[in-house]
Amino acid sequence: MSQTFNRLSGWIVDRPWVTTGLLAVITAFSVIGYYDPGLITDRFQETGIEGSKSSNSDQDNVARPNVSSFSLNSHAVLVVETDSIFTGQGTKALRQIVQSLEETDYIRNVIWMDKVPMLNIFGLPEPLLPHESASPERFAKSKQKALEHPFIRGQLLSADAQTLLLLVNFELLFVKSDEDCIAGVRQIAEQVAKEFPNVEFKFGVTGNLPIYITAMQSHEANQFYYQIIGYTMIAIMAIILFRGFAAVFIIALAPGLGVFWTLGFIQYFQFSDNPFNDVVLPVLVSLVGLTDGVHLMVQIRKLRGSGMKPRDAARAGIHQVGLACGLTSLTTAIGFGSLSLAGHSLVQEFGYCCVIGVTLSFISVVTTIPLACSTWLGKYVHVGQNKSLIDKNLDRIGEVVVYVLPRKNWISFLAIASTVLFILVSLTLRPDERRSSVLPTRSEPAKALATMDRALGGLETSSVDLSWGEQVGSNSPEVITVIGEVDKLLNAEPLLGHPLSIRNLIESLPGDGKPEDRMSLLELLPPPIKRAFYEPEARTANVSFRVQDLGISSYSPVFDRLTQGIEKIERDHPEFKLTLSGDAVWRWQNLYQIVIDLATSLGVASLIIFAVLAIVYRSFRIGLISIIPNLFPLALAGAYLVITGQALEVVTVCAFTCCLGIAVDDTIHFLTRYQEEKSRTNDEEAAIRSAFTGVGTALIMTTIVLIAGFCTVLLSDSRDHFTFASMAIITLSGALFADLVFLPAMLARFAPQTDFESANSKNPAEQPD
Repeated sequence: MSQTFNRLSGWIVDRPWVTTGLLAVITAFSVIGYYDPGLITDRFQETGIEGSKSSNSDQDNVARPNVSSFSLNSHAVLVVETDSIFTGQGTKALRQIVQSLEETDYIRNVIWMDKVPMLNIFGLPEPLLPHESASPERFAKSKQKALEHPFIRGQLLSADAQTLLLLVNFELLFVKSDEDCIAGVRQIAEQVAKEFPNVEFKFGVTGNLPIYITAMQSHEANQFYYQIIGYTMIAIMAIILFRGFAAVFIIALAPGLGVFWTLGFIQYFQFSDNPFNDVVLPVLVSLVGLTDGVHLMVQIRKLRGSGMKPRDAARAGIHQVGLACGLTSLTTAIGFGSLSLAGHSLVQEFGYCCVIGVTLSFISVVTTIPLACSTWLGKYVHVGQNKSLIDKNLDRIGEVVVYVLPRKNWISFLAIASTVLFILVSLTLRPDERRSSVLPTRSEPAKALATMDRALGGLETSSVDLSWGEQVGSNSPEVITVIGEVDKLLNAEPLLGHPLSIRNLIESLPGDGKPEDRMSLLELLPPPIKRAFYEPEARTANVSFRVQDLGISSYSPVFDRLTQGIEKIERDHPEFKLTLSGDAVWRWQNLYQIVIDLATSLGVASLIIFAVLAIVYRSFRIGLISIIPNLFPLALAGAYLVITGQALEVVTVCAFTCCLGIAVDDTIHFLTRYQEEKSRTNDEEAAIRSAFTGVGTALIMTTIVLIAGFCTVLLSDSRDHFTFASMAIITLSGALFADLVFLPAMLARFAPQTDFESANSKNPAEQPD
C-alpha cells in the first residue's frame, strides 16, 4: 500500500500540470454548483407522472357541513403586557392597536378577546369589553366574564389578566420583507401606544412564522459572519505558530480551497438549506483540512530545514506523511458518515456533507501543499521554523513524556479508570430538544415565547383526539363522560396548560346540571365554535392543551403518564379510541429514537475506526490500546454535560460523532510515528520519546488551531452552535491530553516489543524517504 501511494503521490510533484488540471476541474465543478447546479443535475433527472393518492377512510368520506371552525391558530402572536387591559384608556388603546394592524395592507385580520364569539344560546353578538367610558364596576364584571370564558382564559388572556395575546394573520402575498412580520407588527403597536402615555405597554412578537424567519435570518447571517471570523482567527493562529509567510499562505490555501469545493458540491444535492451547514460545516471542514495540512507542512519544513531542495522536500514529505493523512481522513469520514444512520433528515444530510467535505479537503491538502511547496514558494517554507512558539518550547513539552514513562503503571490505571468513570456518568444523560434552540437567545421571538410560557402555559398546542364507533351515538352522554376523564387527566399535570374541549363550552352555558345531561345544548352553539372541538358526523372530538418550551425531557414523564391514563380510559370505554397528537408529542415519540440512532452510529463508528487501526497496524492489541485515548475525551465531554445540567440533544450527539473522527487523527499520527521509531530501535521507551518529539509539534499546533476555530463559533447567539462548539473544545482538549499523557503510558505498559516486530518490515503509513 505504501509503495503504491508513494508512486501515485509522486505524480503530484513530478507532473505539476496534471495536478493543476485536476484542481481546475474540481474548482470548475464547484463554481457551477454555486452558479447553477441544474446545468449538471438536470441531465440526470428523469421526468415522470406522479400517481394520485386516494383514501378509503370512512371518516374521510363523511360529508361535512360547509362550516369553518373557529381557530386560535395564527401566523404570528403579538404579546401585550400591561396592567390596564380592563380600564377605559387601556381598552381604547387596544382597540386602536387592533384597528391600525388590520388597516395594514399585509395583515388579513387580528383575533383577540374582543372578537371571540360569545357563548350565548341565542347566538346574539355580545361584546366582551365595554365602551371606554364605562364605569370601573362594568370593567370589573367584564374582567370576571373574560376569565370565565373558555376561549379567553389561558388562551388569549393570562390568569392575572396582565398578559394579552393578539393573534395576527398575514396576507402573505403583500408582505414585502421578513421584518414586516416581526418588527413591523410591534412598531405599529408601539406607535399607537405613544398616544396613550398614561398606559404602560410592553410588546413582543412570536409565533410560528416569526420563529421560522428569525431562525433563517440567524443562519444566513452566521453563514458569512462567523466564517470570516473563524478563518481570520485560524490565519492569526497559523502566523503565530509558523512564523513564516510562505508556510502560512500554503497552509491557509489548502483548507480554504477544500471549503470552497465543499460548499459548491453540496449544491448539487440540495443540502445547502441545512442549518448545520451554515456555520458548523465550513469551520469543521477547514479545521479538518488544517490538521492534516499542519502535519504535512511540519514535515516538509523539517526536510527543507535539513537542506533538501523544494521539490525533493515536497516529494519526501507527501511520501512520509501522506498515507497517515489518508488514514486520518478515512477514520474522520467514518465518524461523520455514521451520522447517516440517524433517523433525523437534517442530521443525515449533515453527515453526508461532512463526508463530502472531508474527502475534498484531503484531496486539497495532498495536492495543493506539495504542489505549492515544489514551486518558488517552497524556498521559503522553512523560514521561521526555529522561531515558532511550539518549536522553541518543545524541550519543555518533552518533559511530559519524561515524567510519564517511569509512572506508566499508575497513569495507565488512571486512564482506564477515569474513562470508565466518565462513561458511567455520561450514561445518565437523557434526550431533550427545545423549539427555541434554533433561535438566538436575545431575539424578540425567543423572549416573547418565554413570556407566553410564563403567563399562558406556552405557545405550542397539542391534543388528545377521540373517535368512537357507530354503536355510540354522537349525542351520547358517554362522549362527554370520556372527555371529562381526559380533562381530569390533563388538569392533573401542572406542566400542561388550560385544556379546552366541548365539555368546557357546555359548562360555560347558563343552567344547572351535569354536562352529560346537557349534551343537547351543543345544538344551540354557533357551528364554528362547536366544530372546533366536535364533529358528530365524523364521530370525532378533541381536547387541546398548551405546552411550554421547557424541553421534551421535562415532558417525557408527563406524556408517559398521559399515555397510561389514556390506555385506562380506553379499557373502561372500549368503543372509544384516544390518541395523543401535536408537534410536541411527535418530538417526544421520535426524539428518543433519533438520539438512540445517533448513539448507535457513534458506537458503530467507534468499532469501525478501531478495527481499521488494528488492521492497519497489524495488531489487535494496538487497536485496544487506541480505545482509551479516543473514548476518554468523549466521556469527558459527556460528564461535562451531566455536571452542567445539560441534556443529550441532537446537536450534542452530532458533536460527539464529529469529534471522534477528528480526535482519532492525533492518535493515528502518534502511533504511525511510534511504529516508525520502533523499526529503528529495540528500546521501547526511546521509541515513545522519539515519537513524542517527532509529532508533538504538529499535535499541539493542530489542537490549538482547532480550538481557536471553534472558539469563534462560541460567539454565535444560536444555542445549538454554542453547544456544538463548546463540546468540540472540551473533546479536542481532552484528546490532546490523552494522546500526550495516556497513550505513551499505555504503549509503554501494554505494547511489548514483539507486538510490533511483524510490522517493522512494512510500515503502513509513514516511511522515511
